[in-house]
Amino acid sequence: MWQSALVHPIERLRYVARAGGFDQIDLAREAADALASLWGEPAELVNACRRILHHHPLAGSLWVMATRVLISADARRAALDFIDELNADLTSEKIREFLPVNATVAVIGWPDLALEAVHKRSDLTIRVVDAYGEGAGLARSLLQKEVKVEEVPFTGLGQACSHSDVILLEASASGPNSFIAPSGSYAAALCGAQSGKQVWAVVGHGRALPERIFDVIEKQLVAQNTMEADDEVVPMSAVTHVVGPKGVSSSESGCREDCVIAAELLRPVL
Repeated sequence: MWQSALVHPIERLRYVARAGGFDQIDLAREAADALASLWGEPAELVNACRRILHHHPLAGSLWVMATRVLISADARRAALDFIDELNADLTSEKIREFLPVNATVAVIGWPDLALEAVHKRSDLTIRVVDAYGEGAGLARSLLQKEVKVEEVPFTGLGQACSHSDVILLEASASGPNSFIAPSGSYAAALCGAQSGKQVWAVVGHGRALPERIFDVIEKQLVAQNTMEADDEVVPMSAVTHVVGPKGVSSSESGCREDCVIAAELLRPVL
């Protein structure tokens, strides 16, 4: 992403705030590096965190990192420690471990975490439901890792999910009762559940938020034209399981929170 070490941290943060086309793990790493440069400047640090979240409100890991940075006595250490936690996230390994033998697994769009380790399971078939035109790219990436892949146009979402063993829906951010996922995920969950299939919400480390923070994200998403938005809110009641760093659990077994609340992040950016 950003190559120059000579650029002022504020300029780097402006770049992160505007960046598109990168998954949120990459954004979190870049933002952490830039925020770490602002330690000792609390006013600038708060403003920088709020502006990043204003431009990337659906990225749960950015909310968690910003909170960790603002409540810590050592902002630089907090930012770098959080990146270490993201690098050590076991969610993808837990998915690989717990998926049923010889399962056909449906995914929507291009999840940046859920499929990281599936190439270690030669028995799986990944059914890629195209969203935003990303299906072909994801299919090529998986084929290069010798994963068995089936490409499905978005119009085939219902049939694909009804006839898969597991539907993986990756959350960009999650709250106690719902999560944010690519548009089409809610329909995929309902089709899978109606057919008696397993529907997993993938909530990686740093994406499980307290209710007050998630409410802010949800309101921003709902304020958009939801018929044309790239993401949507999916109720936890629509899934059968939640998978995270500690493994797979029932969707009714409660949810974790990866951060506390930093009140200064809840105020709107003017």
